[in-house]
Amino acid sequence: MDVINVVLADDHVLVRDGIKALLEDQDGINVVNEASDGVEAISIINNEQPHVLIVDIRMPNKNGIEVVGELKQTHPDVKALVLSMHDSEEYVVKSIQAGADGYMLKGASKDEFLKALNTVASGGKYFTGEVSAILLNNFVSGNVDAEAPKPQINKEDPFKLTKREKQILELVLQLKNNKDIAKELDISKRTAEVHRFNLMKKLEVKNLMELTNKAKEYQLI
Repeated sequence: MDVINVVLADDHVLVRDGIKALLEDQDGINVVNEASDGVEAISIINNEQPHVLIVDIRMPNKNGIEVVGELKQTHPDVKALVLSMHDSEEYVVKSIQAGADGYMLKGASKDEFLKALNTVASGGKYFTGEVSAILLNNFVSGNVDAEAPKPQINKEDPFKLTKREKQILELVLQLKNNKDIAKELDISKRTAEVHRFNLMKKLEVKNLMELTNKAKEYQLI
């Protein structure tokens, strides 16, 4: 798309003004309208048909999670980026379950915020680091559904992981760092790093979210 049309929904005027000033200073981004509550946000989306809604969670009349849920029912092509000061597990999980395409904290840097906006506008997903950890924990627990398609697969491991790689995979999915993995398996930290790198390379994933998704998709553990 040539221009990303954005609607801002936040009950704080100063926050909206700050975000609007930031976005309008960027080429290819146009803030088409603003809303101060959830009901107004839905009305504006119906009229404006933006590419992306940037929405806070705590708003009058309808909160941001309710807005996202309704948005995905009526305008599934409009992307929703939650921008909140809250990193609580409840808010994060409920936002994703409602259909949010991204979740950012208001303390994020300008560069990360713009990266998140461009990512969701182009059809991707973006979750800031703190949020990713929460999602991973809940995904492994089965509280957040994967959106990736589930291919028909052989019950046998298609990646032919070694016994050690399966051990590493299980520990990584428990959010263990390299130091913890090394201690658990009685190996050096460097060896743990190498195994982890080789595992992600073999599975063709770039981050923990992709690794978790593929592990569950192919029933690797």
